[in-house]
Amino acid sequence: MTETPITARQDWMSVLAKAPPARLAALMPDLPPHDLLRSPETGAVMVRGRAGATGAAFNLGEMTVTRCSVRLAGGAVGHAWVQGRDRAHATRAAVADALMQTEAAPRVRADVLEVLRAEAEGRRAARAARAAATKVDFFTMVRGEDA
Repeated sequence: MTETPITARQDWMSVLAKAPPARLAALMPDLPPHDLLRSPETGAVMVRGRAGATGAAFNLGEMTVTRCSVRLAGGAVGHAWVQGRDRAHATRAAVADALMQTEAAPRVRADVLEVLRAEAEGRRAARAARAAATKVDFFTMVRGEDA
């Protein structure tokens, strides 16, 4: 699948939204000057699910999210939606989104996004290894009288 500007942005916004807030703060301790277009505000969104991932959609429940929109001094606008009530996380993710639309994008990609992506993959692999350790293989042995 070819990556378009839209899918690329969806990818980095997903990485920023799922990043541990403390880790994102450590990777981006100083934010560039920015104006809040929409100050961080907390609300709820409806989470939908599908039985077996293919059935009819149903409302699973609500999830708390915080959203924020910023404008950098150069005019780039960034948006973020993050799970939970962490206003600083939403602001930092919105600033990172805005920076990814400027000439600073390669630096932000290397210093922030790729680090967060690698750490997330490490957590996913560790979780998969723990789950694999509990796997039980069931098999049927062929008995001689069945032949």
